[in-house]
Amino acid sequence: MDNKEYLNLDKLEVYLLSRELSRIAWEVHQNLTWQAKKINGDQFVESTDSTGANIAEGYGRYHYLDKIKFYYNARASMKESRHWFEILLERKMITCTERKKYLHIYAKLSPKLNAFISVTYKNKTNKKS
Repeated sequence: MDNKEYLNLDKLEVYLLSRELSRIAWEVHQNLTWQAKKINGDQFVESTDSTGANIAEGYGRYHYLDKIKFYYNARASMKESRHWFEILLERKMITCTERKKYLHIYAKLSPKLNAFISVTYKNKTNKKS
């Protein structure tokens, strides 16, 4: 019997970064007008929140390919959130402070999520060996 210790989701750095990005997105959303929330803000928050939700769901899956599918969905949601962020930025709906915070966390999360996907693939390959 394997005595492996599994990392809890709330200790997983890639998940914690996604939650931080969601917190920042919510701060941005709170400062938008009703119209801006309806047109862009809601989609910005939903796609940002979807990043963490997909990481969590994938982490809870048993099969590696199932996990990876959700991690790819997380990456796609993260890219979508960046799209909406850029739209809000172009329309001058994001403060300089919000911009810096979001971009700082996004820059940390992106490579971590890619590495997380890569490690999951390697774990699948090593398990077959």
